[in-house]
Amino acid sequence: MSDQDDDVQKYALGAVAFVVALVVAGVIGLAASRVLHAPKAAGPSNASATTPAETSAVERIYFEVGQDSLPADAIDVLNRVAEAARSSGGTVLISGFHDASGDAAANADLAKRRAQRVQHALEANGVTADHLQLSKPAVTTGDGDTKAARRVELRLQ
Repeated sequence: MSDQDDDVQKYALGAVAFVVALVVAGVIGLAASRVLHAPKAAGPSNASATTPAETSAVERIYFEVGQDSLPADAIDVLNRVAEAARSSGGTVLISGFHDASGDAAANADLAKRRAQRVQHALEANGVTADHLQLSKPAVTTGDGDTKAARRVELRLQ
């Protein structure tokens, strides 16, 4: 009977080893999936570094006071959004923001021009016009950060 008991123990240990191997493989697969789909770390730029492929993720480009020219640090954001839009085929919603101080019409026009600059940059980066949607300029509300009033937000939908 001891030979039979040894065989049963070998099969039982083999089954346990198989289950442990499956669990380890699952954990490694989950970790690899999270690494591949994790947001990229932000560099020393004024733009946030989130993953545009996520519907709720928002990329931001901050502009200088009274300017509609793209800042140098916008290139990384534009490249990420363009890549995500081209690969997913989704639509990029482009929203310009301004604050409530000064002339409302001039502020809205500046926010619109900023959003259009971003739109043209994405088109130049291979995103077709039918995958870009401009929203009406919006007034910034919040903690009073003046930088927030000079932004364009990009959301991949």
